[in-house]
Amino acid sequence: MDTLTRMRTFVEVVDAGGFSAAARKLGRSKALISKYVKELEDELGARLMNRTTRRLSLTELGHAYYRDAGEILQRVDDLQDMVRDRHGEPTGLLRVTAPRSFGDDALGVAIMDFARLHPSIKLELKLDDRFIDLVDEGFDCAIRVSELQDSSLIARKLSDYRFVTVARPDLFETFGRPTHPDDLARVPCVIDSNLRNRFNWRFLVDGQKQTVQISGRIEVNSPMAVRMAALAGLGFGCVPYLMVEQDIADGKLEVVLDDYEIGLAAIYIVYPHRRHLSAKIRAFVDHLVKWFETEGDRCRAGLGGTPREDAEPAVE
Repeated sequence: MDTLTRMRTFVEVVDAGGFSAAARKLGRSKALISKYVKELEDELGARLMNRTTRRLSLTELGHAYYRDAGEILQRVDDLQDMVRDRHGEPTGLLRVTAPRSFGDDALGVAIMDFARLHPSIKLELKLDDRFIDLVDEGFDCAIRVSELQDSSLIARKLSDYRFVTVARPDLFETFGRPTHPDDLARVPCVIDSNLRNRFNWRFLVDGQKQTVQISGRIEVNSPMAVRMAALAGLGFGCVPYLMVEQDIADGKLEVVLDDYEIGLAAIYIVYPHRRHLSAKIRAFVDHLVKWFETEGDRCRAGLGGTPREDAEPAVE
């Protein structure tokens, strides 16, 4: 058994959070996975993990080894990809993360189309509305609908993305119809806890950005849940236009404050800096760029004109 295999097994155990989970992911027995890690520790002459019947934790040396081993394995994988680039189809495991609500919709179609076109690539797609650190959690790339803050990532803009403020029509009978962003301060709003500044929504008032502080008794952690709360009449919600497009057409929800343009978010694909961009990531990026060029009009639906290059998301 070679050192790289033992090293990779150790990293998989740490990433999976235990021997059983790693065994299921790798398609091997728990006993064999445990054997590989024990052989690695024997080879190194050091304990990397503390094992109990209920939990697994890394020793101080284990933390350092895990960090450096991950970088070594990534470099090995990159070298293999570089060789494959020159004489074959992109291959290997591609780990992608995207917002749950968006991945279930238009983007999901684009990603599955990519998987169909590249049968040699094993795709692992994690849909999660929380912020995921690509490097720490071992992802190749991420789809993000926001402003970008992390300068350690390379970003490629795919499309603008419109947010709208909506409410169920009968809510106006109780609270009136807001005619200015300041009016939102006196009505119940649905709060998305994933947003960095979830109690502040931004609008353009007389050409200037204005932040409105909102409040409400309903707090959720996904835009889909914001939509559901708005449909239930529990408050005003700020959501992606695509998510409520049909609700608006059916008269279940109405857009308010459409005279005050909400700053546009943008859809990005981001990936870590690397000396060599693997074929699988490059193929995925190129596929999404091409897909949004030809199929991305739905994401820009209802923009009412040419998107501004400096547009910012409605909420942070």
